[in-house]
Amino acid sequence: MTVDELAARARQLMRDDRRALLGIAGAPGAGKTTLALALVEALGPEAVHVPMDGFHLADVELDRLGRRDRKGAPDTFDAGGYAALLARLRHPPSGTVYAPAFDREIEQPIAGSIPVPSSCRLVVSEGNYLLVDDPAWRAVRARFDEVWFHETDEVLRHERLVERHVRFGKTRDGAVAWVEAVDEPNARLIEATRPHADLVVTEDGPTRPEDQ
Repeated sequence: MTVDELAARARQLMRDDRRALLGIAGAPGAGKTTLALALVEALGPEAVHVPMDGFHLADVELDRLGRRDRKGAPDTFDAGGYAALLARLRHPPSGTVYAPAFDREIEQPIAGSIPVPSSCRLVVSEGNYLLVDDPAWRAVRARFDEVWFHETDEVLRHERLVERHVRFGKTRDGAVAWVEAVDEPNARLIEATRPHADLVVTEDGPTRPEDQ
């Protein structure tokens, strides 16, 4: 299935009485952002990309919690704030709603970075933990019309992660160590949520979770 065909499925979620919300879950490095941006481009101005990464806790708070060395784990995000924004986006006021983004150059969330105008009919939001089964993240899942799971070859995904960390300042050895100690345990948790997706999008095309 092509991006245009996936966009057609996403377009079917749009309704006249409320804004639609589509989630894309998947492990770190799976290509979630690439897929989300491609969908938004195919859908045009009626769609806006709002990433979960804008709800990373700031480093100052992670330091206070003693969790900075595990940045990216489920409890290092403001899941409640994310769920609240999704609820606001579902039934927006007449004006623009502003969502946070995540700046990888400084590895920090930036408030008020993404305008979601009242003309937007579909929000595409991607993130690691949209299908995680605990109270905080169940509230997130409940906001979406559908959540798709994006997966890719494990070797490619691992290498993408290493290259990403190198690109944003880590040595290669440091990047490999971070991927093994932090990203991969998170990835195993995320992979276990795959059966809960409405659609699994792979390099070979989409399937229903029960098909594999």
